[in-house]
Amino acid sequence: QVPLVESGGGLVQAGGSLRLSCAASGRNFNNYAMGWFRQAPGKEREFVAAISWSGGTTNYVPAVKGRFTISRDSDKNTVYLQMNSLKPEDTGTYYCGANDDPYGLGSRGYDYWGKGTQVTVSS
Repeated sequence: QVPLVESGGGLVQAGGSLRLSCAASGRNFNNYAMGWFRQAPGKEREFVAAISWSGGTTNYVPAVKGRFTISRDSDKNTVYLQMNSLKPEDTGTYYCGANDDPYGLGSRGYDYWGKGTQVTVSS
């Protein structure tokens, strides 16, 4: 088990920034690649970004590339999503997931999920 707790969501105007955090419990944080997903009302959950176990490799969905940055701090067992130049279409519940493939950077293979944090971007 890898309990995950997201935080940092909120209401922001278009063009603003937020930094999401995902804190993981347990001693095996470095065994997992980590990812961020989001789900807008009435839509399916979609992949946003992922980072390898070491933090050396990342992957982003084209819609957020250049605006979002995923990072991780192994000392704090935490993964972050820095979101800049936010748009109304970025609105949704953001979830982090743990992938037991430490090099997994795609949208599948996530075994553990947090409960999500809400991000609302007003126009």
